[in-house]
Amino acid sequence: MAITNNTEPSNLSDFVMNKGHGVKGLSETGLKSLPKQYIQPIQERINVKDVLQGQSIPIIDMSNWDDPKMADSICDAAEKWGFFQIVNHGVPIEVLENVQEATHRFFGLSAEEKNKYSKERSSSNNVRYGTSFTPQAEKALEWKDFLSLFYVSDDEAAALWPSVCRDPALEYMKKTEIVIKKLLEVLTKRLNVREIDSQKENVLMGSKRININYYPICPNPELTVGVGRHSDVSTLTILLQDNIGGLYVRDEKRDSWIHVPPVKGSLVINVGDALQILSNGRYRSVEHRVAANGSSNRISVPIFVNPRPSDVIGPLSEVLATGEKPIYKEVLYSDYVKHFFRKAHDGKGTVDFAKI
Repeated sequence: MAITNNTEPSNLSDFVMNKGHGVKGLSETGLKSLPKQYIQPIQERINVKDVLQGQSIPIIDMSNWDDPKMADSICDAAEKWGFFQIVNHGVPIEVLENVQEATHRFFGLSAEEKNKYSKERSSSNNVRYGTSFTPQAEKALEWKDFLSLFYVSDDEAAALWPSVCRDPALEYMKKTEIVIKKLLEVLTKRLNVREIDSQKENVLMGSKRININYYPICPNPELTVGVGRHSDVSTLTILLQDNIGGLYVRDEKRDSWIHVPPVKGSLVINVGDALQILSNGRYRSVEHRVAANGSSNRISVPIFVNPRPSDVIGPLSEVLATGEKPIYKEVLYSDYVKHFFRKAHDGKGTVDFAKI
């Protein structure tokens, strides 16, 4: 099928979504200009003038967990930036490389094979191949394909996850678990939580989702985005990015954006809305977005560490014990997530759902 920037929306949608080619398939047609459905409003495009040069989010060395300075660095970064990178975190480099290779393997499958996992065809809502974010709610589409895997059990993963990426994805999830627990112990200690018991563990990290993302070469990257402005709905997100770059984090004080340069072997950590609510706003989830790229295909692999869908989240009792007034109400986490996914990316708009 010949695709141009004037291709009818129904034909483009059929090729990209219904037939499962995604934007990777679009890119591989040798497209010379961006289809109009992907052209973002000017205010949503990434403008070089809005990017702070020479600035970066903190990079924290995790080699000594007993160092109180390291704990302070983590908490300070979560309060000030909402984002930081970690190095010497203990997750073997081969585990990171294997899941990156697995990501390329999955997206190297035929459209017909990938499409078996689309919303309409997947045997489970826990396994979902798709494109953009919420196409039915978006005025302009995002230049990204993804496979989303909600973890229930090893048995379910063995039965339902695509075999080309299942084992490396599971290994990546399991090898990051110790890091996640330690990060949450450090962060909640500053919130006066003495111990993470089983109930708190469920609320903080009772469910996990891993996404594998593919951002193909784009003919007019300056006109679109890989991912639009948003904050995550997670407690924490653990992101593995490749060496291409393109992740931007908002500096709210200066109303600017900061590029997060790839650091080999590092993981990018960001605070999600759930932790902002649980901490009563002390830790901040921050807007971020991804640029499209005109010369390289990019991949990323985030793990979203979440409360369980059935959990009610609100400011922790330990946070309010000093007399601090709650700024968020208690909400059912599944309701919060549904609110996020029924609309287009809209910056920090989702967290208003929980405000008093």
